[in-house]
Amino acid sequence: MNFNKDFIWGCATSSYQIEGAASEDGKIPSIWDVYADEQGRIRDGKNGRIACDHYHRYKEDVKLIKDLGVNAYRFSISWPRCFSYTNERGILKPVINEKGFDFYDRLIDELLENGIDPWITLYHWDLPAILETQGGWRNRDIHNWIADYSAEVAKRFSDRVTKFFTLNEMPCIIGGYMGWMAPGFQVSEKEHINIVHNMLLSHGNMTKAVRANAKQNVLIGCAQNGLGNYPATDSKEDYDAFIKAMNCVEANPQAYAPLEGSKCFDANSLIYYLDAIHFGKYPEKAFEIFKDKMPEIKDGDMELISTPTDIQGINIYEGRPIAAGSAPGVKDDGWHVADFPCGMDITGAKWPITPKSMNYYFKFISDRYKKPIYVSENGMSNADIVSRDGKCHDPQRIEFTERYLEELSKGIESGADVRGYFHWSLMDNMEWSNGYKERFGLVHVDFETQKRTPKDSYYWYKDLINSFRK
Repeated sequence: MNFNKDFIWGCATSSYQIEGAASEDGKIPSIWDVYADEQGRIRDGKNGRIACDHYHRYKEDVKLIKDLGVNAYRFSISWPRCFSYTNERGILKPVINEKGFDFYDRLIDELLENGIDPWITLYHWDLPAILETQGGWRNRDIHNWIADYSAEVAKRFSDRVTKFFTLNEMPCIIGGYMGWMAPGFQVSEKEHINIVHNMLLSHGNMTKAVRANAKQNVLIGCAQNGLGNYPATDSKEDYDAFIKAMNCVEANPQAYAPLEGSKCFDANSLIYYLDAIHFGKYPEKAFEIFKDKMPEIKDGDMELISTPTDIQGINIYEGRPIAAGSAPGVKDDGWHVADFPCGMDITGAKWPITPKSMNYYFKFISDRYKKPIYVSENGMSNADIVSRDGKCHDPQRIEFTERYLEELSKGIESGADVRGYFHWSLMDNMEWSNGYKERFGLVHVDFETQKRTPKDSYYWYKDLINSFRK
């Protein structure tokens, strides 16, 4: 494993998952506040009203970040904490909440005073609930709503913050319209594809808004996720199959491989989103497959979507081995997802552990889009407990991270332009629809007492970072 001295080492969180203070100091409800209050939505019946109480404990948490030794911290701004809205004759007008902005002013200053570079994510899923009443991501106007908010964030913080991500994980935002995330209802496939268009318009308009209002040069891009596919073997045939899989825009909803005639939109299709952002066009195959399901593209849309960016964030947790040849009994594009080994290693969330996701996948992205890449999230859920010795031993997370970083190093050696790594997450948190049943943190949180206990992985990550700075 080898990383240069300029490599960025960081950790990451998001506002809804850690802040709490759900109705304090003028914050209005988000779609996640509403969703979590609906019986049966959250796995353990909990909500994010308190979460990690980071809103009141941010100084303690910044000290944990400093002691960890990272030089960057990725966090999100809560849109409903900073903006509220009035409804005047059916027209929503934004109202700035100064107390919300004050919190992030204090947080940013605290980070900088401790030598930590703040990386802001503008949108990490906590849409103001009042905007969902106007259609939320189904409404094309959202690209203007979110640009107004992004412009104000840039005005307030770009004197001290120079790195911005626009949207976090667009496929998961779509999950809110598939029933398994907030706002929690299902729409048609045509509407899914239209939502993607609205998100991409938003990304472009957010990028423009930040640049227009920034007080200094900034780096900006989105943080996108997907399945980190990799060749099942070292053969040329499997590598070629891997390339075919990466260029796929359709899938069987029950499997991660295309089926002849399925013509189902694959929300995890990396190129569908990133080709639009970096090339200003959707893949031609999408028009062939989805035809009248494709969105109405108005004059200037693709130009806005492809507003130049500086960086590409990639959130990566798992992938699939891709092999040459059609799946048994299936006529498709000449590739299929190979079987995992019997007894495949899995995380606490039952996700497969696939370190090779960090290698070929990043080389593909780097070669195709020619942008500096940052691993904006990577980590694992684990069954972590504080032992009777007062410590939290998590050897599985250490093993996971080491194996993933080893493969990332190989990818960089082969030419992938990856310049930083943000571990997900700093601390255990409210893990969306799974509530508090999943622990991803380097720091254990007792949600009853709010006691923070750094895990063994925290100290391992600290030592690893220090080893590359010598």
